Amino acid sequence: MAELNQDSGGGKKGGKVRSKKNGGRVDLTAMVDLAFLLITFFMLTTSLNKPQAMDVAMPDKNKDWNEKQPEIDIADNRSITLLLGSDNKIAWYYGQLEKPITPPTVVDYSKEGIRKILLEKKAQVPKVAQGKDLIVVIRPSDQSVQRNLVDILDEMKITDIKRYMISKIKPEEVEVLKSNGIYND
Repeated sequence: MAELNQDSGGGKKGGKVRSKKNGGRVDLTAMVDLAFLLITFFMLTTSLNKPQAMDVAMPDKNKDWNEKQPEIDIADNRSITLLLGSDNKIAWYYGQLEKPITPPTVVDYSKEGIRKILLEKKAQVPKVAQGKDLIVVIRPSDQSVQRNLVDILDEMKITDIKRYMISKIKPEEVEVLKSNGIYND
């Protein structure tokens, strides 16, 4: 049983000896029971937040990716390439780098930056047949940070772009980043 004992102060005062008085006893059992009931109640009724993760299709682990992989042909009028550079900037071009429909342009990760571009290009892509939607190629440079990749994947989710891929950046695309001032040597 839990209890609270108090000293009655039976020491010497003024030379007289007094008899000890029994201190008050408070039974704390009910309060301890109530505390455990409240803890149990809140533990059972509180829902824990589950971490939200985005599913990303990864390549097969059994393939040897060091050997030369064939280039994937993507229609020029359906593809936009995002080059993730330093200083939280993105260089993007529409079409192929050799003959782009829209030349490389630098934007940031804001609502008026890359999101506006993605929504515009998504609306431009012809949707005549099944599977004719925008394809986004994301190419992070070695100077981009992980936060940039997470931000651009969030933009894919926000703009509801279904087809995107993460790929290694090519040397000629690094030159594009350098020429636009978002790649430091």
